[in-house]
Amino acid sequence: MGAGSFKLDENRGGCCQLGRGEEGNSSNRAELGAACLALEDAKRKQDRKRTILLSDSACFLSSSQKWIGEGKSFSMHGNPDADIMRDIVQLLRERIEQGLLTIFIKIKAHRGDPLNELADRWADEGRQSENIRWSLPTYRPIFYWTDNGTTHRSPMNPTVKKTIDLQVSQQQLKIHTGSTANFLTREDNSRDLLGKFHKDRSVWIRARRRVLQCLSYQFPCALQLKQWGILNDVKCRLCEKY
Repeated sequence: MGAGSFKLDENRGGCCQLGRGEEGNSSNRAELGAACLALEDAKRKQDRKRTILLSDSACFLSSSQKWIGEGKSFSMHGNPDADIMRDIVQLLRERIEQGLLTIFIKIKAHRGDPLNELADRWADEGRQSENIRWSLPTYRPIFYWTDNGTTHRSPMNPTVKKTIDLQVSQQQLKIHTGSTANFLTREDNSRDLLGKFHKDRSVWIRARRRVLQCLSYQFPCALQLKQWGILNDVKCRLCEKY
């Protein structure tokens, strides 16, 4: 992944390649790298003056606010991009001590803004750059898994947790029997499928409501009717499956 910035008053840009790619880089890391490059470039100028940085990342602006002024976070522990954020905070503090104004402005992405497009081009150049920055590893565990023939790798995040939960549930279903296990292992039937059906606004509202009632046992399904002694079997009368 690359990071790039463009300087309007000098009509030039700068870029670098972001390290720690094996740990998985987020788009916010690229925005942090671009902001740090811009602040470092402003520091090297002889005639120090105010700096206005334009960014199309709301995530970057919100994450950097935690350490603006007195800040609300005492530590960067747990921040996946603490190595870059630490440099940004140090550069901002130096500018504050020298009485230099720094302004961050949020702009809309992919709207044809000339400066934003030029910065994106420099970021693309940074992917092939030999200047590799912020490459010190964090030694976080890296997880590997294969999905539809594609190998993925990433540190612990919500996607990894969901993948682990799915694989554990699939292993556990093999040792269980009963109506629930039979339903969850049946092809083209799963909790995800039911969730998509319930969220589909094109489906009749009463049908979606009936699914919710059955799942929450608000409406008697076949299994519940058998538990009550009303039915002798829980097979569907149409497909004759459990």
